[in-house]
Amino acid sequence: MGALTTFGRQAFIGHLCGSPFTPASNLYLALFTADPGVAGAMTNECAAANAYARAAITFGAAASRRVTQNAQVTFPQASGSWGTVTHWGVCDSATRANGNMLAFGAFSASFAPVSGNTPSIANGQCHVQINASSGAGFTDQFVHSMLNLMFRNVAYSQPSTYIALLDTQGADGDTTLTTAGKEVSGTSYARVAVNKAGGASPAWESPSSGATQNAHSITFPTVGSGGWAGIVGAAIVDGGTLNAGNVLAFDNANVVDQSANEGDSVLFSAGAFDVSLT
Repeated sequence: MGALTTFGRQAFIGHLCGSPFTPASNLYLALFTADPGVAGAMTNECAAANAYARAAITFGAAASRRVTQNAQVTFPQASGSWGTVTHWGVCDSATRANGNMLAFGAFSASFAPVSGNTPSIANGQCHVQINASSGAGFTDQFVHSMLNLMFRNVAYSQPSTYIALLDTQGADGDTTLTTAGKEVSGTSYARVAVNKAGGASPAWESPSSGATQNAHSITFPTVGSGGWAGIVGAAIVDGGTLNAGNVLAFDNANVVDQSANEGDSVLFSAGAFDVSLT
């Protein structure tokens, strides 16, 4: 199973909270004789010798929180040894040891191309997955949108981000809060917009290593008559009005269950709303 590199995680979080991600027109599979790791190190890519070269790779539509290679990848015929290949990396450049690595993984079995071999990777061998997390995480629909953008160059405009409060816990399968029936309601309740990194307060901090947090306090309107009952979580959504838009992420684990009374101030202090992909 493949995972995102630091570059890939940064692209994912950046598109949500910082700079929009612009995908490469084509992606290439690189072969490695040791694990490139989450850093996406190019050090152990097969040597620039014996006809080794990266090969183009394509992926099918995202489903079940993953994208999967959808056609055989065929490399040039080797004119000598390439070493023992153990790992792969998906890169945005055709040139050996250049560009950015979006994802990496281990082959189920190593192989050692020698002169006369034409190495190929069978359809479905490489896939990149973002696992669901317990209590907090990104929704399936946002994960699919980002995987399709990053690995298939399917357009996905950078979403606006608003914080909504939930009276029923969020889940991976949430699409809209109208469908889920999960958003708090009450006098004076309204979502709060959080701007991209570098924008007007409140805004996200600049993402680093696939993580960010709110740079400023996220403060909701003062609670009105009748209060807001049963706050059990929060969500990042792309619509600014009650029940509008798509659910992008949710957090049940780090929000203290509470009821807000008339006159109360409900807020996330600066640095209290973390967004990360690990």
